Amino acid sequence: MAGLTKRFFGPTAGRKRRRARILLALGVIVLLATGATAVAAIVPNVSGDSLPEASAPEPDPVMPSPVIVPLPDSDSIPTAEGLAAALAPVVGSEGLGTFSGAVADAVSGEVLWSQNPDAPMTPASTAKLLTASAAMLTLPPEHRVLTRVVRGQVDGEIVVVAAGDPTLTAQPAGSSGYYPGAARIDDLVEQIERSGVEVNRILVDTSAYTGPTMAQGWFDPDVAAGYITPIEPIMIDGGRSIPLEDESPRSAQPALDAGRSLATGLGIDPALVAIGSAAEGSDQVASVQSAPLRVRLGQMMQLSDNVLAEAVGREIAIEMGLPASFGGAVDAVSRTLNSAGYDLSGLTLHDMSGLSVDDRIPARLLDRIVTSAAGSERPDLRPMLDYLPVAGSTGTLSDRYATNSRIGAGWVRAKTGTLSTASALAGYVVDVDGRVLTFALMSNDQPPEVSRPALDAVASTLRLCGCR
Repeated sequence: MAGLTKRFFGPTAGRKRRRARILLALGVIVLLATGATAVAAIVPNVSGDSLPEASAPEPDPVMPSPVIVPLPDSDSIPTAEGLAAALAPVVGSEGLGTFSGAVADAVSGEVLWSQNPDAPMTPASTAKLLTASAAMLTLPPEHRVLTRVVRGQVDGEIVVVAAGDPTLTAQPAGSSGYYPGAARIDDLVEQIERSGVEVNRILVDTSAYTGPTMAQGWFDPDVAAGYITPIEPIMIDGGRSIPLEDESPRSAQPALDAGRSLATGLGIDPALVAIGSAAEGSDQVASVQSAPLRVRLGQMMQLSDNVLAEAVGREIAIEMGLPASFGGAVDAVSRTLNSAGYDLSGLTLHDMSGLSVDDRIPARLLDRIVTSAAGSERPDLRPMLDYLPVAGSTGTLSDRYATNSRIGAGWVRAKTGTLSTASALAGYVVDVDGRVLTFALMSNDQPPEVSRPALDAVASTLRLCGCR
């Protein structure tokens, strides 16, 4: 939970330091003497006259106190009976529709409660837990995607060799795009101009990806709605038409739009951009790199970014020598998780984001992944816990637990999932006795405005549970 330190307490500490400096500048000290009140004022030297040096001793330094501390060791484990009794009133809610769930103790790994845990359920974006886990098990945290520009096969032609980075931005220098830390079109422009290469035509080589650009279970209107864009190996701000808006309408031709952004930067007619291919061994003119994988995984999980999830899935496939396609990414993630010892029975995936209405994941698998990361089984997955949104504060949980019941606010950290008739929540919570409980809660056949509050009530109950 290290991310809480900076996010919650950094700005407050800064404000306190500024107030302290203001008070010192005013220089007023009030002393209470025994039997009488004596006021000694140190007046600012506004006239320029010298004043006698203050004789008061230097105050003791103010030392910061840690706000986030490790949880104490606790032998107080909820009992299965106590947990079942506490959860019974909330898991019986009609708002949950078709419901499946599992709760485990993070330290022991013991499953303490479950309801239909093996039932294959529509996971929505909780599927990103599988994508993130497989990425962390396959790729180094500093892994980056390289976008290159090379000379074309005729004079005046350059080729953008796309390799799978949807985060490039064409925002002006000094301003951030949708993905902080992303590569910039301006940097490519500067390098190309510095090279002295004459440019009057741009090709975009998209051969890094193969197969369909839309997955089974996706819908074309989702592009205009801002949930997804055709998956191509280069995009500007995830294909958003409005770069800094999350659910902006997306481009139907994101790779071409990236080439057109480069053309605009170079002062070339965007109409002279086309899809093409680079000749093997072509001389490189310019290159930029994406942010490290660890940064992109955090962005993917916090804001539930579908495009980033699909790109990361293809990174895994490429690393494993599999096709950079929907099928190749699903195969790569499945092989990775199976090799790591996870039981994949009941799993059906058609994408890496969970946007497909045809995806199915059992709650048992989601909870096992979180439990292995939170406990001692898979310490290499532990950084994933810090990518999870915080209830009532960050990411896709920022507007939940913040108004009505705030019981879980600040305590529940979980990946959300939302489709038109599916909602899910998978993560962990610290109960009142300081025990870390992991959970996967999945609701199908209810709209999110009904199922979300019901899921939040279950997670809040885990927070309050003594359950002995």
